[in-house]
Amino acid sequence: MNRGGGKTGAQVLVEAVAAGGVEVCFANPGTTEMPLVAALDAVPAVRPVLGLFEGVCTGAADGYARIAGKPAMTLLHLGPGFANGAANLHNARRAHSPILNVVGDHASWHLPYDAPLTSDIVSLATPVSGWVGTVGSADDMSRTTAEALTAARTPPGHGATLIVPVDFQQEAVTETHAGASPRPAPQPAPVGADVVERLAKRLSGGSRTVFLLGAQALTEPGQRAAERIAAVAGATLYSETFPATAERGGGLPGLDRLPYFPETAIKALAGARTVVLAGALEPVSYFGYEGIPSLLAPPGSVEVLAAPGDDVVQALEDLADALGAPVLTHGRAAAPDGAHLPEGPLTPGTVGRIVTALLPEGAIVSVEGGTCGYPFFTASADALRHTALTNTGGAIGQGLPAALGAAIAAPERQVIALQSDGSAQYTIQALWTMAREQTSVITLIASNRKYSILQTELTRHGASLAGPASTALTSLDDPALNWMGLAHGYGVPAERAETGGELARALRRALAAGGPRLIEMAL
Repeated sequence: MNRGGGKTGAQVLVEAVAAGGVEVCFANPGTTEMPLVAALDAVPAVRPVLGLFEGVCTGAADGYARIAGKPAMTLLHLGPGFANGAANLHNARRAHSPILNVVGDHASWHLPYDAPLTSDIVSLATPVSGWVGTVGSADDMSRTTAEALTAARTPPGHGATLIVPVDFQQEAVTETHAGASPRPAPQPAPVGADVVERLAKRLSGGSRTVFLLGAQALTEPGQRAAERIAAVAGATLYSETFPATAERGGGLPGLDRLPYFPETAIKALAGARTVVLAGALEPVSYFGYEGIPSLLAPPGSVEVLAAPGDDVVQALEDLADALGAPVLTHGRAAAPDGAHLPEGPLTPGTVGRIVTALLPEGAIVSVEGGTCGYPFFTASADALRHTALTNTGGAIGQGLPAALGAAIAAPERQVIALQSDGSAQYTIQALWTMAREQTSVITLIASNRKYSILQTELTRHGASLAGPASTALTSLDDPALNWMGLAHGYGVPAERAETGGELARALRRALAAGGPRLIEMAL
């Protein structure tokens, strides 16, 4: 207990993260975090947001970081609580999101007794954290917190996990140890002129070139520089398959994502003498399939212009200048036609067209699930300017929490969660937090009552969908999910659309109403 009357370790921690620019804490606390909960009352600069499941908290922190460009804090309960959030921390690590996880632990003097909730938090945290540390005393709180926050913000961003025994949260901190501050975030590393010159020479040969864009290359300046290069080098531009964030529409280049299935991706890259990685990693098959190479680019074709933590925008601009590419002029793109939309039964293609046409300027779209996600992403090149988020690490249950975090990071922007019905169930509790925080999120559920990707994979393995096990393990229609009941139970108004006309009208009503809404799209 704090018997000295000064600031507690918990208060010093919260003050330190606030001084480092953290404004939001996505929390699912337990007994060992109660001093930190009290400290959030004492430091109102950090906004507490309750998630009913730890995966909602970690996914929301990921979405927040992608849009805000700075860390959010999560507050998790011991090893089991951290483990519940680890799937979305896996996605966040792949997205290079600067998350700071704070995990309460047992009192330091209680750990030797192996109480029921004791676990090896360091081993749990290490695979999904770029930095893991444990506070060793109350007086160590400020310094270790500053170190953790600095690590979380270091490019390209891997996240940091700080373990804080509850006794050090409660104890008073001496005045001389209460004021450490995180160092300024390091800047992205510049790309050397020799790399740019070597690539410029290689691209001058006239052979087929593909650029794979990721990280900051998918901002408007990055895409504009890549567009200049493509104009003079005849290069084909792709986004990486699952970008953390990508600016889309409004006259930006209509680049599509590199296809998901390896056979299709290999065809897209076939014949390329040079595959340039600009903020992206070398493309690898998501899974290993017999007879299909794991590396998707032609052998010997891959050249790295900039890694995800490098200054990829400057590198692209330098390469465009080295190639003598003129600066292109762009007029204002025409708004999509929202007057002539499909009216018949819903299909993934019609959903993509309708959402593209009605998407407001500046929207954020969190895409999870292939049913409507891929058709929308392709169509959305013709939408008004918006930002797309995708599931970077493949651990499902990201889409709804990421939309929640994005809405809290940018409350002035409309957020759309384009979500498949199966993956939505992993973190369905996010709807409750959306309602509690009154976030401007419209959730569009692609309701086909099956795990479509698993049925596709079964056929790829030569299996039949007629057997009782394959039917039971890939279908969601016995019983059918009641999306109206689920949404209303979490406090979110909802309606159902079966045709293009119904979807367009429902989406227009939701956009006009504000606040969280859900629309079930029956496919």
